Amino acid sequence: MLAKQLMLILYGLGSGIAVSAGTFAAIAGIGVIPRFADRTHTAKYLLWYENSAILGGIIGNIIYIYHIRFPGKVITLAVFGCCSGIFVGCMVMALAEILNVIPIFTRRVKLAKGLSFIIISIALGKITGSWLQFLYGW
Repeated sequence: MLAKQLMLILYGLGSGIAVSAGTFAAIAGIGVIPRFADRTHTAKYLLWYENSAILGGIIGNIIYIYHIRFPGKVITLAVFGCCSGIFVGCMVMALAEILNVIPIFTRRVKLAKGLSFIIISIALGKITGSWLQFLYGW
C-alpha cells in the first residue's frame, strides 16, 4: 500500500512538472512576457514579470488542489475572467504575430486600411462569447 502511494506521488509530481514546464516553455518561446515589457517600456521589471507568471501558476495550482474559496464569488469570478481573457487574447495575438498570420492575411485580401477594426472586432467577438457563456452557460 505504501509503495503504491509513493508511486502515485511520484507519477503525479512528474506529470505536473512536465505539463508546467511545457506551458512555461510555450509562453517563453512565444515571448509574451518580454514583449509586454518592451511595449510598456518597463524592461527593467522583466524579472518581476517572469516571477509573477510563475507565482501565478503555483498559486493557481494550490487553489485548484485545496479547493480554496473566496468571498464575493461573482465579483471574484468576473475579475478572474477578465484577467484570463486578456491573457489568452495576448497569447493568441503573440502567436499570430510570430506565425505572421496577420501580414499574410492583409496581403492576400489586399487590405490597406482597417486592420485595427479587424483586431477590435475579434476582441469584441471574444468578449461577447465570454459574456454569453458567463451569463447563460452556453
